[in-house]
Amino acid sequence: MESKAVYLTELGKMEFRDIPVPQIDSNEVLVKMEAVGICGSDLHYYSHGKIGDFIVEFPFILGHECAGTIVKIGEKVEHLKVGDRVALEPGIPCGECEFCLSGQYNLCPDVKFFATPPYDGCLQNYVKHKASFAFKLPDNVSSIEGALVEPLAIGINAARTGGVALGDSVVIFGAGCIGLVTLLASKASGADQVIVVDLIDKRLEIAESMGATTINAKQKNVVDEVLALTQGKGARVVIDCAGNNTTIAQTVQVAKAGGNIVWVGMATDEINGMPLGPVSTKELTIKSIFRYKNLYPTTIAAISSGKIDIKGIVSNKFKFEDTPVAFRESYTNVKNIVKSIIVFD
Repeated sequence: MESKAVYLTELGKMEFRDIPVPQIDSNEVLVKMEAVGICGSDLHYYSHGKIGDFIVEFPFILGHECAGTIVKIGEKVEHLKVGDRVALEPGIPCGECEFCLSGQYNLCPDVKFFATPPYDGCLQNYVKHKASFAFKLPDNVSSIEGALVEPLAIGINAARTGGVALGDSVVIFGAGCIGLVTLLASKASGADQVIVVDLIDKRLEIAESMGATTINAKQKNVVDEVLALTQGKGARVVIDCAGNNTTIAQTVQVAKAGGNIVWVGMATDEINGMPLGPVSTKELTIKSIFRYKNLYPTTIAAISSGKIDIKGIVSNKFKFEDTPVAFRESYTNVKNIVKSIIVFD
């Protein structure tokens, strides 16, 4: 077998290189990639070379949302077989620290996560992975949908953390991929009214097609509009998937008294101008999430059962050989590209 990987060699520049096919250990599987999603974090590494303390050392392989077919299994692997299609949960925790032992393995400080420096990602023909983090896909779930299990798990985690329940009103800031999967998860959880706020019409159009009421923050006063839509009460659950100063401050302003706020994405290190008074007077609960834990089976089941139709978030598909074009287009054409998927032959 031959394998190629596409490497980020400098900011905004990618090239293909021949690489050896990985050798697997007894508890691992070798997976032939079939679909890889382009995430916002991938684009940030592509354009800036770092996220917080995670700094890329070139050359580096991006990609962590992935699915494919098993072509080889280790001798200790019993629950999977060659030919199984799987979605790969991209983070492998140490399994020994206090967070892993308490079930919060997403907080493991030694997790090895695809495309998070120093660990290469999955934009290569073959990837080895620990079998316990490879989840078999039902026949009615495509590999493209399998690659989307990863972002959808974040959306489900956000909705669960916010306690979205039957009949709830929900406000979601940001209609990128994570905002849209959070919308889908909120609707599947029983939310009656989901209001999505963004600046980009294309994204808001998709949100509307998924059943949301939308607000373009460039055209309307977000706080006034949310209050008007909720009879002056605000939303019981507010989920921020944008993470900038403006939206973080607005989460407090549009939350209903006694409501829950969930901060998902942090696009800034400091938050200025957030009014703290309402946090006290409204007795708000503010939580944050970091990725997900123990949610891949649930997420796959939600797709397979038809409870969540994830296909609608994909706006663009590219072939593996066109990966450099896919990243360039996804970065420069953000107004029109909501979610890009790399498809392998």
